[in-house]
Amino acid sequence: MKAIVTGGAGFIGSHMVDLLVNNGYEVTVLDNLANGRLENIAHHKGKVKFVNVDIGDYTQNIDHYFTNVEYVFHYAALADIVPSINNPLKYHKANVDGTINVLEAARKSQNLKKFVYAASSSCYGIPDTYPTPETSPIQPEYPYAHTKTVSEQYVLHWGHVYNMPVVSMRFFNVYGIRHRTSGTYGAVFGVFLAQLLNNKPLTVVGDGEQTRDFTYVTDIVDACYSAAISNIVQEILNVGSGNTYSINYLVSLLGGKKVHIPKRPGEPDSTFADITKIKKMLGWTPKVTIEEGVKIMLDNIEQWRDAPVWDESSIEEATKDWFECLGN
Repeated sequence: MKAIVTGGAGFIGSHMVDLLVNNGYEVTVLDNLANGRLENIAHHKGKVKFVNVDIGDYTQNIDHYFTNVEYVFHYAALADIVPSINNPLKYHKANVDGTINVLEAARKSQNLKKFVYAASSSCYGIPDTYPTPETSPIQPEYPYAHTKTVSEQYVLHWGHVYNMPVVSMRFFNVYGIRHRTSGTYGAVFGVFLAQLLNNKPLTVVGDGEQTRDFTYVTDIVDACYSAAISNIVQEILNVGSGNTYSINYLVSLLGGKKVHIPKRPGEPDSTFADITKIKKMLGWTPKVTIEEGVKIMLDNIEQWRDAPVWDESSIEEATKDWFECLGN
């Protein structure tokens, strides 16, 4: 069995590689290491083919990597809000052009069984309904979210026009080991763990009562694999934890002191996936509770030892950038 994982050296993609290798797949990773790290897949050396390639560059022919590939898991993308506002063309190239390039390459495979796209719950913007179903209005708040939404539309369109077996998985607040710490603000788990390691207070945005549907990364890739080997096509599925948790509760699980910084505009007060559809269609349910997931991360905290140290002043500076970019 042959599979391609774009962005396979990244946080989520590398866990997808783990699952596929453990299930006996012949895996090719396409990644330009913009966000990924070879260390994430080093334990598969000799078992995985790694190709350093920019999928958003149409001049780089990637078609031959897809010959007779059965499964494509498309995770490669640029993330973060402020950089996408400052440089929307870069995000369009990576996220939209990259998706089209991968779709076209996959379309030429002679044996494609499923194309799985990593979509984002950011497409919902500030939702009107909680928990949020797949039928909720699409109202992205910033270019990153928009490029992920447009890419999802391309995936479904290619599926419709070219009869490709595609499925789009909308992820909610993914966390876990190998969590990325780089970026304009850093992701909350990476930031908090780096702060804990350096005896810094945990920087809580706003009052900390905002809630997030924190979903452990192995649950995410398990859902993607379940979708890949299923008979469903042309579907959009939320992938979440089945619950929502406050930032203050997360802080209580992590321990340590905290400080509060101003709330940022354009962020929802809550993210909470309605996962009724994926439970019904795939029989999938999340397995890792927030308490278990946080324990796993604390048990592996040393991997964040060299992460950028986000202290109160650096977080405040990033928040200031956020306000300025959004015109507030």
